[in-house]
Amino acid sequence: METFSQMLQLLFSGLTIGAIYALIAVGFVVIYNVTGILNFAQGEFAMFGALISISLVKANLPLWLAIILSIIIVAAIGGIFERTAIHTARKSSMTTLIIITIGVSIAFRGIAILIWGTQAQTLPPFTDNTPIQFLDAVLLPQNLWAIGLSIVILIVMMYFFNYTFTGKSLTACVVNPFAARLMGINPNKMSLFAVVVSAAVGALAGTVIAPISGASYDMGMMLGIKAFVAAVVGGLTNAPAAIAGAFLIGIIEAFTEGLWSSGLKDVVSFSLLLLILFVKPEGLFAKASGKRV
Repeated sequence: METFSQMLQLLFSGLTIGAIYALIAVGFVVIYNVTGILNFAQGEFAMFGALISISLVKANLPLWLAIILSIIIVAAIGGIFERTAIHTARKSSMTTLIIITIGVSIAFRGIAILIWGTQAQTLPPFTDNTPIQFLDAVLLPQNLWAIGLSIVILIVMMYFFNYTFTGKSLTACVVNPFAARLMGINPNKMSLFAVVVSAAVGALAGTVIAPISGASYDMGMMLGIKAFVAAVVGGLTNAPAAIAGAFLIGIIEAFTEGLWSSGLKDVVSFSLLLLILFVKPEGLFAKASGKRV
């Protein structure tokens, strides 16, 4: 029974970690599907979301208002980033654009150090965080928030891309940008919209994880890398597949840390990435998930 409860506890931890990766991985998928760019500054949107919300709470704003405002502010930062970095260099090679996003992520971390310093900070949990006992395992309500929000975001994304005009316009820009222009759709505006949405979702991920593991200026780097691994493992052109990949990575990391060694969880994750790139580069769940979202 003790072994079962341990396994269940590790599963809960893996689902929580995977939910955070999933929210950030969605940002990777949205930007990549619309612009073809891998945005390695995606993790920094989560960092800004967490630290800005913490600062607003310290300024005596209600938690819910601080979270909403932080998401709006980070979405605006994402828009500025797209107009000044991606849009102005849109005719450059893909390698150049990726290097630009890496440079912006480094700059964002530098700005965060100047504003918030190097000390880790915490955000209050969304609700009462009294542990919940379930089959001899312990689950924190904040973990449920993380898992629940990732599921809600998935449903919203599927509805948005499949049943709204703007979502279908974004998809059209991916399938055939020239035909999209002929139909009156502006790919440049769609690019801006995609980055703003991905920045907002990234900020939400930051506010969710801040009460669990705290927030610091460098938290976005590893979150972004792991979310990228999750997106590639699941399927970089498909949001449900990327989310499935994120939960898979989270569960694998939790079990590796709990049953083996915490120092090996990164090794296992990146080894899985290399294996997928060699064996099935389109992602594990790409075919099962149907058309791209």
